[in-house]
Amino acid sequence: MTSFRSLRTLTAAAAAVGAMAMAPGAHAADYKVGFITSLSGPVSSLGIPYDKGIKAAYEFQSKVDGRKVELIKLDDGSNPSTAARNARKLINEDKVDAIIGTAGSPGALAIAAVARENKVPLISIANANLPGEEGAWMVTVPQPAPLMVGAVVDRMKASGVKTVGYIGFSDAWGDLVYDALTKRAKEDGIEVVTNERYARADSSVAGQVLKIVAKRPDAVITGTSGTPGALPYLELAQRGYKGQIYGTHALINPDFVRVGGSAVNGLLAPTGPVIVADQLPENNPIRKVALEFHKAYQQANGEPAVDAFSAYSFDAWLIFLDAAKRATAKAQPGTPEFRVALRDAITSTKELVGTHGVYNFKPDSRYGSDERSRVIVKLENGKWVLQP
Repeated sequence: MTSFRSLRTLTAAAAAVGAMAMAPGAHAADYKVGFITSLSGPVSSLGIPYDKGIKAAYEFQSKVDGRKVELIKLDDGSNPSTAARNARKLINEDKVDAIIGTAGSPGALAIAAVARENKVPLISIANANLPGEEGAWMVTVPQPAPLMVGAVVDRMKASGVKTVGYIGFSDAWGDLVYDALTKRAKEDGIEVVTNERYARADSSVAGQVLKIVAKRPDAVITGTSGTPGALPYLELAQRGYKGQIYGTHALINPDFVRVGGSAVNGLLAPTGPVIVADQLPENNPIRKVALEFHKAYQQANGEPAVDAFSAYSFDAWLIFLDAAKRATAKAQPGTPEFRVALRDAITSTKELVGTHGVYNFKPDSRYGSDERSRVIVKLENGKWVLQP
């Protein structure tokens, strides 16, 4: 496990300066945020970009009204059990005010259970959804599957697709995409002819793809993410499949493009506007924030941002900063009362412009995205190109 322990010295200094500037009797408390991601293991192709995104976020802004935010980072090794243990450590030992994480849906759900039990807000950067009170202490930054899959099905319908094959992960993300696909496809008269699954750590999907090819669907869509998400497309190309290939926003990742190679050329997928920030119209409000993200990312990491995942971490940070400013008017950081106020502020976020969309959260809904958070892109010779 790793952490931004070096930030503690800066935090202590900031607290001392803040204390001198405050009125007598005021309590100088810094904010603490725990960040969990997957720097190792099968989900690391997503977890590492998330890590780079949070570095960009901290480079962009590290204070709330002049008060330092301490960031403590832990690696869950792509293991949901470790993610849960990390969450407990952050809450019980480090006394964080909020948690941002993690790279995979199963890990995010594991953290959500700990966050709910301890009444600490979770800003999930993986696509995770829990109903009612189970999810009362979490919000989710990535766009919901129905919103993004709906845009894909619209494209399928416009292209005359009548049948579509599906293959996805055998986990919560695979289920979310399949459920969204079957519901929307039925409404548009498109038949989903397969429901094949595989584990993120699997090295072959030959058997599953043979079943798909045997059905001869007009198109194929996957419910996968990151590097493991390239497997079905590689196998489809090897089997000579000539139909249209589609994906979701969980594939907008340079490792996916690298591993998929020519097999994923021509892939159509939905994504947040950040991935084509420089291709957006000048009057798009997301363009400005997305370009600011790209600048901060370059400064923090010494390289350009070429994925969608790092921007989810950045947006999660913006959500925290915005909510923390409002919550501090009701309670001091580091207290149970502040955690409640912070949760309430997060779930009442209104028209907050990020890199992936404009966020509006409600207490009874995990997601804050709308149609402004999606565009359709096509992979052309390794570059994502905005589609009209």
